[in-house]
Amino acid sequence: METQIVGRVFKFGDNVNSDIIIAGRYLIYIEPAELAKHAFEMLGPQFPDKLRGYDIIVAGRNFGCGSAREQASTAIKGLGIRAVVAASFARTFYRNAINDGLTIVECPEVVAAASEGDTLSIDLAKGLVTHGDRGYPFPQIPPSVRKILELGGLANYLKANLPAP
Repeated sequence: METQIVGRVFKFGDNVNSDIIIAGRYLIYIEPAELAKHAFEMLGPQFPDKLRGYDIIVAGRNFGCGSAREQASTAIKGLGIRAVVAASFARTFYRNAINDGLTIVECPEVVAAASEGDTLSIDLAKGLVTHGDRGYPFPQIPPSVRKILELGGLANYLKANLPAP
């Protein structure tokens, strides 16, 4: 996990459903690159390639609602998206993203201020998203969760912290 993430914004609205992020017919895949080929394609065949030009997704309320599919966060990571900033997340998506090592931040004020193509800077250590000359605080990520993100997800965390058999 990066403690400082700077990048271009792609902006969505409220209630981005996990079924829109990755359609059910692609749940046979687990590889990020393969899932990314089909990420958000329900919005148009050009969407996966379009999103590769951005680093951060900004979205409204309830991002990741719908089906409890862990492949949604994997598909987003496969696109090269480094973080998702939203007004709120569906709880299952939130946990799946952490387990997958995808940085997620709840910060409704940035969602209202940012536009597509803007640049954001996310400082996880300070709990601050910077947009232009304004800083927006967000709730600090607990140290235990930051460690999971830092190691690239729950599987890597367990490998690093469980004794070898």
